[in-house]
Amino acid sequence: MSDAGTIDSGGSIRSGGSSEAGAPTATRRRPPRWLLLTIAAFFALFYAYDIWEAIGNLVGLNLQAQSLDTQLSVFGWAVLIVGVLLPVVVYAIAYRLGQNRAFGVQALTLLVGLCAVAAISINMAAVFGFARLIV
Repeated sequence: MSDAGTIDSGGSIRSGGSSEAGAPTATRRRPPRWLLLTIAAFFALFYAYDIWEAIGNLVGLNLQAQSLDTQLSVFGWAVLIVGVLLPVVVYAIAYRLGQNRAFGVQALTLLVGLCAVAAISINMAAVFGFARLIV
């Protein structure tokens, strides 16, 4: 019996041999690394924009509080710092989950993470309005 592999219509390589259970084994082709990095870099731009917005909120609300002769509360600082760190953490998790998967799965994972960051950020702005963030 030959061990030569064949390529099926999906592009994956099927080995000619059998596994211990008697079923043919299939190996997955890995997508090109440059394509995965391009997708990750594309989505990184959107995550970076979320970080930029969060830093803008942190600086802007701090300046607004100072103009009112008050300051941000500890709770306010915590909410605003979480807003800055959230996109970084979610991007790292989404990148790790999508790593070494098909490029469509990686893009979808990063998109879901971006949607989660947007939803949490808008909820933080709605729930914790300016009045709750100052002393």
